[in-house]
Amino acid sequence: MFRRRFAVDAQPTTAIARLTADSRYVLWVNGREVGRGPVRSQPRRLRYDEHDLAEFLVPGDNAVALLVTYYGKPNSWWQPAVRSGIGGDAGFVFEARIGDTLLISDDEWKAQDSPAWSEAADTTVDNGIAVESLDSRLLPTNWLDTDFDDSNWSRALILKAGHFGGLQRSRPPVNPYGALEPRPIGTLGGETVTAKSVVDSSTHLRPSWTTGHPVDRVRQVLVTDFTWSPGTLPIRAELMPGQVQHVAVDFGRIVAGFVEVDLDVPSGTYVELLYREWPFNPAKVSDFIGEPRAGAQYIARNGAQTYASVELNGLRFLHMLIHSPDGGPVAVHRVAVREYTYPRSGDAYFRSSDPELDRIYTAGIRTVELNSFDAFTDCPTREQRAWVGDGVVHQMVHMTTNTDWRLARWYVELSDSPRYDGILPMSVAGDVEDLGQFTIPDWSLHWVHGVHNLFRFDDAEAVRRHLPTVERILRWYLPYVDEHGTLTDVPEWNLADWSSVSTNGRSSILTALWARGLREFAEMSEFLGNSGSAQWALGYYDSARTGFEDFWDSARGLYVDHYLDGTKMPAVSQVANASAIVSKLAPAERWKDIADRMTDRSRLVESLWIDESEEFDETWMLEKVLGARESTWDVHHQVVRAQPFFSYVVHDALAAAGLFDRLLDAIRDWSRFLKDGYDTFGECWEGGTPVHGWSSTPTRDLLSYIVGISPREPGYASARVAPQPHVLADVEGAVPTPHGLLTVKISGRDVTVDSPVPVQFIDPDLGELLLPAGFSTLTLGRGIGP
Repeated sequence: MFRRRFAVDAQPTTAIARLTADSRYVLWVNGREVGRGPVRSQPRRLRYDEHDLAEFLVPGDNAVALLVTYYGKPNSWWQPAVRSGIGGDAGFVFEARIGDTLLISDDEWKAQDSPAWSEAADTTVDNGIAVESLDSRLLPTNWLDTDFDDSNWSRALILKAGHFGGLQRSRPPVNPYGALEPRPIGTLGGETVTAKSVVDSSTHLRPSWTTGHPVDRVRQVLVTDFTWSPGTLPIRAELMPGQVQHVAVDFGRIVAGFVEVDLDVPSGTYVELLYREWPFNPAKVSDFIGEPRAGAQYIARNGAQTYASVELNGLRFLHMLIHSPDGGPVAVHRVAVREYTYPRSGDAYFRSSDPELDRIYTAGIRTVELNSFDAFTDCPTREQRAWVGDGVVHQMVHMTTNTDWRLARWYVELSDSPRYDGILPMSVAGDVEDLGQFTIPDWSLHWVHGVHNLFRFDDAEAVRRHLPTVERILRWYLPYVDEHGTLTDVPEWNLADWSSVSTNGRSSILTALWARGLREFAEMSEFLGNSGSAQWALGYYDSARTGFEDFWDSARGLYVDHYLDGTKMPAVSQVANASAIVSKLAPAERWKDIADRMTDRSRLVESLWIDESEEFDETWMLEKVLGARESTWDVHHQVVRAQPFFSYVVHDALAAAGLFDRLLDAIRDWSRFLKDGYDTFGECWEGGTPVHGWSSTPTRDLLSYIVGISPREPGYASARVAPQPHVLADVEGAVPTPHGLLTVKISGRDVTVDSPVPVQFIDPDLGELLLPAGFSTLTLGRGIGP
């Protein structure tokens, strides 16, 4: 905890402060929260925030307070810096000009290492999520106030570089953080959401605790045999010694942010919290297997108080255990989550005559919102990691629904953190990158597609600085190019998709994804004046296209997944065939038939190598994860369906093949997620988290392929509008561009286009029509109106 008191003569109109910390901070001025940060980043690319303190200041005495949390060990959103005199403890740098006063992070600040906050007992970082414990008895209740007496606090210690050549430097730029860079994204926030219902309020005997972990303690009580008693807030109970009060609430949907609980309890009362995605089934204790151990612990002072978490979590159900050695009266008045996500701005929209599609569109936005924090994350509940492959779907949804593209750009920038050999970590700015072990190589190829998205949608010139990393990724694959020009025996974890696809041996899937990257790199390089790099990439692409024909199964009209030990294996998948189309390794004349066959529902089978219905044990790990895989479907006649993530590539392929009716039919499948109050898309067709950002492609598809709005030239210098009135007659939408909103409305055969840039309009009957920027009316089959 840090504090600094100062005086101002009058409230200024502006008072800009710049601030960063290792690992995380919360900033208050005169008891009011100003902001939180910094955004996740690699330590040597640490970011700083700017805050205008003017509205928080008053004439006379003022106080700035900082809570800096140092995690010590890496987690989902933080990796430690190397220690070199600076780093290794809670530290910050601050500067603000307030009138004629320059307020800086010097030894005039007061500091105290707070014993109130800690990591909960018996915890490890479970799936990267930190489990916090707060003993409010050890926390001065008024330490944020201007008149708080901090005379017994120590002076803050000025940290200095302690390495050769560091010259004991104590201000940026300084090793191990380097030059601090400004925050690249906007401010997070959201509404405070209160619990919708109390699903249980019941009193039980306290078990003999086998752990100090709050989540495990709640589980100990949940597995006992008791009758659930729904209730309403406030909850009041008189506990005897040896009793615990269980309170479970339902928020009605997945929420993400900071948990708040208003309660009135005796001093020393424990409040153990468990956060869940799904309702607990007392008859199925195995629900705990694979469930995130997300929660918190709060030890109360006496009387009325509010617990407010410091760490962000996602949940739908919150389970609370309240207990104290001596019992006593307890009351719970309010349970809420202060949501803290990246805001959606602007007037982009999609509307149609089909309520199901409108609902799917909105659900995709909500799913991405709950995975848009200081980075795109996989899920807010289990991990909160910034996976470099997952984020490409979030990025595309942002760029079709949100006028603020800063987080979409930050996805590319944050992930541009190559390993020493050029490939990207599977997840960045956290424990996975810090560990530095194996990666998912094809995730880097999805990131390459994200760079290409920026090239097309945003600023073609801005991607220039990412092209060296793109080229290193593509070159990483060269040792695995065989005599056919295809990829063989690529090491590490070649996931591709959670569906049961095979990438070992000679792989059509990896070859096609790599080839897509080669084409995209060549296009960007040529546009930016580097024709030599473009020709290098196209040379390898042409070789891959020749060798790729070996994967063609002419009898089935589809490409197989792989060869193994020189033998063409019979398994086929949507993943392989969609990749063949989007990479253009498959001849264009085959696209329609391939797309038709790979989406024929009579042939499709849903299968995952990882089956969550099975027991998690050592045998399961060895067989399902570490290698031994057995096909349980008819590999000679069935097609393995892609899971929601790779469906973005499948949908790209359907659009390229012109099968928009099949595309719309596929989009409707996402309705299966929207039941029992859930308004988000899950990780897999069956199983996984109920809010996974990588599953949100239908929201993009409805605007990009059904309304039909996409960039025609890099940087959206011109647009392409290709509506599909034969699959949806009454539909309209608006998408952001760097030049303003582009709106298209279709009613029967009447179309209006309002665009800030010239438009190539594709009439299903007349073909290409060129429209100037501005407002245009058309009648399909008859051309431009008056």
